[in-house]
Amino acid sequence: MRFGIFYEISVPRPWGPETERQVYANCIEQCVLADQLGFDHVWAVEHHFLEEYSHCPAPEIFLATVAAKTQQIRVGHGINVCVPEINHPIRIAERSAVLDLVSNGRLDVGTGRSATWTELGGFRANPDLTKATWAEIVRALPKMWTQERYAHDGVCFSMPERAVIPKPYQKPHPPLWVAVTSPGTEIDAAEHGIGALGLTFNDFAEQERRVKAYRKVIVNCEPAGAINDQVATVNFLFCHEDNKIGQQTGLRLAGTFGYAAAQLVSAREVYASPSYASFGLLPQVRRASAAPGDAPAPPPGMAVGDPKHITEVLKGWEATGVDGVNFLLNALETVPQQEVLDSLRLFAKEVMPAFKKTGAHARARVAAE
Repeated sequence: MRFGIFYEISVPRPWGPETERQVYANCIEQCVLADQLGFDHVWAVEHHFLEEYSHCPAPEIFLATVAAKTQQIRVGHGINVCVPEINHPIRIAERSAVLDLVSNGRLDVGTGRSATWTELGGFRANPDLTKATWAEIVRALPKMWTQERYAHDGVCFSMPERAVIPKPYQKPHPPLWVAVTSPGTEIDAAEHGIGALGLTFNDFAEQERRVKAYRKVIVNCEPAGAINDQVATVNFLFCHEDNKIGQQTGLRLAGTFGYAAAQLVSAREVYASPSYASFGLLPQVRRASAAPGDAPAPPPGMAVGDPKHITEVLKGWEATGVDGVNFLLNALETVPQQEVLDSLRLFAKEVMPAFKKTGAHARARVAAE
């Protein structure tokens, strides 16, 4: 399996003159260390207006900074919101190509359509149309990247023939993904031949079912571009030599994230659109955040604790067939920065070697010591 880190970039109140700058600085420091330790990916979301939960409306700028300060780690724009009122498709193609060039071909491109009314309503986007616009845009992007000139006459956007420049460094283009928060989106991913970037906290059995469904469909897909046959999931990470301390801190991290996420207002709650048949992530986090302090132990699939426990947990995820796990390292700065860095080092030294069979874990051991 491959391991990545995943950022919402949450910023707790009160917001002083240095608060947001310090949170970004902490995230960049974590990314630089993760690169040295042999992590494979850093993903950053695109969100708008979500106070405290995510102050990351321009992940391409954050990721370009990370790329400039690192050597090996891939940068994942997860996700580009494929809603024309928020991002014109041409601009997605252009920004992605530049980020791929300046990162020397280390970009992965995530796509999605947003799920909160705060965001969609803020841009006056119609929730009834977002699924169709996502499908149209995700098939247009590879053509903009690979054709010398491109024209489009569609439902959500049209353009006369133009040279969309520059072109990405990776050929034919960077790997494409879609964010999976609602059941069934993994099938959409498979039908388009793109990676399933899981952003929900499933149990082992549910994850295995989804992976099998994805693999079954993708073999007969109508690919949007180059096929990216990968499934990733998301998890929390806090690794400590003392299992009890690791689990207590990890539960505090997960509970804080759940509390922040529970404040979000889903599109479905405000606008009963058939395009949003499921609430996706929100029911899970609301149940989890009802009494975050009362949980005696983490759920079976949560990667918090000592290295031995986390290794066992990740072996369980590996058995479901996922190709990678992306970790949330903090939420509202509830874990002190030094503890986050120490957790990354211990994970790289004691857990990564159980999964990596390349030279990456050798780099990790050297950097962690």
